[in-house]
Amino acid sequence: MNRPIIATIHTDAFRHNLGRIRELAPESKIWSVVKAKAYGHTLGAVLQGLESTDGFALLDIADAQWLRDHAWGGRILLLEGLFSEQELELAVKLKCDLVIHSQKQLEWLESFQNRSNQQINVFLKLNSGMNRLGFKPEQYRAAFHRLHAAGYRLHHMTHFANADQVERSPSVGEQMECFEKVTTGLDAPCSLANSAAILWHRNALGDWVRPGILLYGVSPTGVHADIVRSDFHPVMQLRSEIIDIQELKKGDHVGYGGRYQAPEDMLIGVIACGYADGYPRHAGDGTPVWVEAADAQGGGVICPIVGQVSMDMLTIDLRGAPNAKIGSIVELWGSEVPVDDVAQMSGTIGYELICALAQRVPVVIK
Repeated sequence: MNRPIIATIHTDAFRHNLGRIRELAPESKIWSVVKAKAYGHTLGAVLQGLESTDGFALLDIADAQWLRDHAWGGRILLLEGLFSEQELELAVKLKCDLVIHSQKQLEWLESFQNRSNQQINVFLKLNSGMNRLGFKPEQYRAAFHRLHAAGYRLHHMTHFANADQVERSPSVGEQMECFEKVTTGLDAPCSLANSAAILWHRNALGDWVRPGILLYGVSPTGVHADIVRSDFHPVMQLRSEIIDIQELKKGDHVGYGGRYQAPEDMLIGVIACGYADGYPRHAGDGTPVWVEAADAQGGGVICPIVGQVSMDMLTIDLRGAPNAKIGSIVELWGSEVPVDDVAQMSGTIGYELICALAQRVPVVIK
């Protein structure tokens, strides 16, 4: 029998979440962000679940090649543009749109001999305050005019640093003020909003929105409660089983370092999932795990982790699930346990957990 851990990718949840984005940004086209192998969900799954998107946005040109090889004929945006001048020929062959954020990339485009005479879409990135990638405001207009003179079809683009934070600077308002000042008179479509801006800054959407984490049903803030009313569904469900049950006496310790000490006689369940599967090693005592009920009523209960997560196993307190048995199904994250809740108990964010799913975990696309 195979080890019971499995990750299920629900393509119906992808379709639902994409539909919600369209409802929130009805006048914008959608770049579905699928970098990092679709945040750990696989490119195969997004081809099934996000097939009605207007385009896919990603980092690696190898992923663009994969999409073309698997019959994706829609638009593809390389979010960080080109990493070498040699990639330009292939990017054009694959009909990719390009983000241009640096002087070096601009020079590559200026010197490029476009033998195919293909119209190339360029998203010129403005550093409006995040100070990561993009042309400074004082450099931007000159870059725009140079690319326009070279014959490229231009779009404006910027990225918000704090769309999920009300009181952080630069605010969305500050960045929008910068963006509008710099691009005034430069007629071109624009791409502005990430997931958080789509939810909370409807005045900053642009012609193209770039949802990432929302498509996967995870909160941009790292707090699941922030998106509950917005009706986004988790796409990835990580499940396993109880593979053993141990009887503890009051005072017994659990796991490496004996972090947890039994407050009374109790049962603990041992689950086939550990940090080598991508589950966070730093998950604290109390991190929720859903255990399927073993009685006729069905359903399930939340049981807390007790003790240190190890490479291949973790342990849970079964006092709230007296009918649990070896073979009982558990959910580590998914529809019963939001991945954001696990992340909060582990000192990280849901993004990291779904992206870090280990290769040894089997993935099923439904």
